[in-house]
Amino acid sequence: GQRMLFSATLAGGVDAIVSRYLNNPVSHAAEIEAPVLLDHSVLVVDDANRLEAVAELARSERVVIFTRTKHRAKQLAVKLKTFGINAVDMHGNLSQAARERNLAAFSSGAASALVATDIAARGIHVDDVPLVVHADPPIEHKAYTHRSGRTARAGAAGRVVTVASPAQVSEVRQLLSKAGVTATWTGIEVSSVSTRPSGRGGVRADGRQGSRPGARNGTARGNGGRPRR
Repeated sequence: GQRMLFSATLAGGVDAIVSRYLNNPVSHAAEIEAPVLLDHSVLVVDDANRLEAVAELARSERVVIFTRTKHRAKQLAVKLKTFGINAVDMHGNLSQAARERNLAAFSSGAASALVATDIAARGIHVDDVPLVVHADPPIEHKAYTHRSGRTARAGAAGRVVTVASPAQVSEVRQLLSKAGVTATWTGIEVSSVSTRPSGRGGVRADGRQGSRPGARNGTARGNGGRPRR
């Protein structure tokens, strides 16, 4: 009888399945074209300022943020909350119920940021996502295309921002070239932007652990500038 196999991509493991189980297969693949209304940019920052850069972007609008690892996705979602950003994570370490709950929170607007690994890059559609941020640049250009496809859907406009350190510039240039993407490159002094978390002992804009206001050399100064005894 006739057999039909469908896949988002026709490479790697899919090729192996085709070769093993299908006889004289005929392949049909659709070309992936970048949406016309999709704007790509790369933001180059020092590693110490990467978190603040991502937080500043996440403050601006509803966003899907991608990381390379499950641990990083979980960690980043927690850290974004210290900046007052209601973020939820999406990765393979979560149960199906937890993934559905977090996706529902993001879809309804209860959460403004979804921090995900590539598990969310394919097949998950959320309406009205104006921004995708690659907090970690993907390893391959196909992952970049699938991640970026979470925005600018159904004719809507969208932005894609890749956050990169100076050491990653060459890697990102090659990635974008393979993806056929022309991006605007920018670099900002994130430490000059007020993006510090609230509360004591937070992370300062330079990425180091903050100290309590008025604390100096282990002493807290009271009225008149004298150390308390």
